[in-house]
Amino acid sequence: MRSRTLLSPLAAAAVVLLVPPLITSGSGASGGTNIPGLRFMVPNTPGGGYDITARTAAKNAEDAGLNHNIEVYNLPGAGGTVGLSRLVNERGNGKLTMSMGLGVVGAVHTNDAPSTLADATPVARLTEEPDIVVVAKNSKYKTFRQLLADWKKHPGAMPVGGGSSPGGPDHLAPMLMARAAGIGTKKVNYVPFDGGGELLASVLGGKVAFGVSGLGEYRDQIESGELRLLAVTGPKRAAGFDAPTLKESGVDVEFTNWRGMMAPPGLSEAQRDKLVRFMSELRRSEQWRNSLRTNGWEDAWLPGDKYGRFLKREDERVNTVLKELGQ
Repeated sequence: MRSRTLLSPLAAAAVVLLVPPLITSGSGASGGTNIPGLRFMVPNTPGGGYDITARTAAKNAEDAGLNHNIEVYNLPGAGGTVGLSRLVNERGNGKLTMSMGLGVVGAVHTNDAPSTLADATPVARLTEEPDIVVVAKNSKYKTFRQLLADWKKHPGAMPVGGGSSPGGPDHLAPMLMARAAGIGTKKVNYVPFDGGGELLASVLGGKVAFGVSGLGEYRDQIESGELRLLAVTGPKRAAGFDAPTLKESGVDVEFTNWRGMMAPPGLSEAQRDKLVRFMSELRRSEQWRNSLRTNGWEDAWLPGDKYGRFLKREDERVNTVLKELGQ
């Protein structure tokens, strides 16, 4: 009898050790993606590409069960470099990421920003998309060739608006267009806005002759007829839209924008790997794949150190282009 009494608790212990728990806290937690208190910073105003990317990523992650209650907040200013400085000051914070893209790379140069992307932790590049040339529905321009003809004649009298500071994609695209069309870049009247949301009001109100921004930002306005899409800057036409590429319109330019996520400096290897794993699982989710199709985004996945090396090359490229343009 004594022997059986001693064996009973040993057997119970073996059951605990050998049988995995039946209760988990969800696919996100069990898969190692759940980060309680995760926040996405957007370094420009609501309605822009960084904002749409961050809010789409947060909703898709929650719908896929990868995380819960992700906070998305805006901290605009100086082309995204105000947000970048805040990110760098959050050293060691593994619960914060910042949505950003090519615009922040350029703004670091043109604003002489105290913090650079090299000061932060690269998490992942997520998407790529072309820029687009749009006008209001009541604009006299029906085609890009018509707009280009007038732009060549009176470049200074035709302000072009973009949702990024000088050095960002919405600035570089029209500058490269102008140079290829034989328009002196110093004659281009570029009006910067802090994100696509601010730009939209000026395009619709006729305060700029035309706007340059990302397709995903203005898809709804184009489909509703508020905006007229004249051209896309990428190598191919945008699916579902009857608008030529710049090359088809006689301007020898191909240009695409990209977006990704950065984290503060000073993260442990485990903190960084968890953020990369979170973004990797998001990328594989059905919800994110559907959002890529809906927004006209291309998958442009580059994780961790690969993304960091890409950022270094982009920084050098943008610096070279800005010098060529005399910026």
